[in-house]
Amino acid sequence: MDKLQTSFDAMLRTTPTSFHRYMFDRINWNNRLLGLVGPRGVGKTTLMLQYAKEKLNRNTTLFVNADDLYFSSHHLVDLADDFVKRGGTHLLIDEIHKYKDWARELKLMYDYYADLKIFFTGSSILDINKGSADLSRRAIVYSMQGLSFREYLNMFHNIEIQTHTLADIVEHRIELPEKFRPYAYFQSYLEKGYYPFSKEDQFHLRLQQVINTTLEVDIPQYSEMSISTARKLKQLLTIIAQSVPFKPNMSSIAIMLGVSRNNLSDYFLYLEESGLISQLRDGVGGIRGLGKVDKVYLDNPTLMYNLGKEISNIGNIRETFFLNQTRVEQEVITSPISDFQIADYTFEVGGKNKKQKQLQGIENGFVVKDNIEQGYMNVIPLWQFGLNY
Repeated sequence: MDKLQTSFDAMLRTTPTSFHRYMFDRINWNNRLLGLVGPRGVGKTTLMLQYAKEKLNRNTTLFVNADDLYFSSHHLVDLADDFVKRGGTHLLIDEIHKYKDWARELKLMYDYYADLKIFFTGSSILDINKGSADLSRRAIVYSMQGLSFREYLNMFHNIEIQTHTLADIVEHRIELPEKFRPYAYFQSYLEKGYYPFSKEDQFHLRLQQVINTTLEVDIPQYSEMSISTARKLKQLLTIIAQSVPFKPNMSSIAIMLGVSRNNLSDYFLYLEESGLISQLRDGVGGIRGLGKVDKVYLDNPTLMYNLGKEISNIGNIRETFFLNQTRVEQEVITSPISDFQIADYTFEVGGKNKKQKQLQGIENGFVVKDNIEQGYMNVIPLWQFGLNY
């Protein structure tokens, strides 16, 4: 345990505390067993370390990575037992999905040590319900996405803007710093602002590594895929990157990949849950529900610039940004007459010359325009939807 404590100290020293992700204040940290899941690279580990550094007693707290060599010869439940006997009260476990029997041992730790609070992070593909029905009744799990445009402005440019609800945005109740010019920053955000690690050198190489690890390790490990099947995932993502947004023809894609149509639906879901694509569904079940998939997008504009490269279409990027930023707080579904529907609102997304034709006679219909700074009547600037969380 001494080596684990030393590693924890080293991580705390390098953990920044000047900026907190949107989830920091939303989590009920009083839960005995809570998880934070999300795509790779969105800052889950940093958030947990920030909480430990700022809110917890260092002498009774331990942060470990489930992939640490320590666990090649030790069990998590044994670590918890030793830690509690030494007076430990908070055990934080990073990347729990890398530990083989994570669900069973988390349940045992929860049941055996009533005074121990256990926090863990994991891949967004981690399914607590699949891991253990008993665990799903015990654990409170939060999901975190990448940076909003608002968070990016704060983290990278020290520009503080409060969160605005969808009602604030459509009713033009936006409060901004004096002389703020959104398009001085918006393009940079689209290209690399979704991931907090874009501050680091060789960002595009690092992002490619995140994508590869998700495809080659996280999804296959979770779904018990063979290596050859994992290669199919990479082929599928390439097809999607070259086509988005598109209406998926499962039969033709299955033929291209040489897989069954039934398996292909699972592959799309794995890619969605791991934060690589978004599937826009009809009103039966929303973006994460059971509705029929109408369109498939890459998850965020930064992925589009990395994977789509020169074929990235500005119209596709605009739609991807809108869907990516609004889905965190709202259920976004396909619109039968336009691009997107959120509750009673209908949205048509386009450039500054976008016309009103498709929305004529539609109550609560809005034209979302890129390259404009201010909204008016039923016209809303695209960038403002990046203030939603």
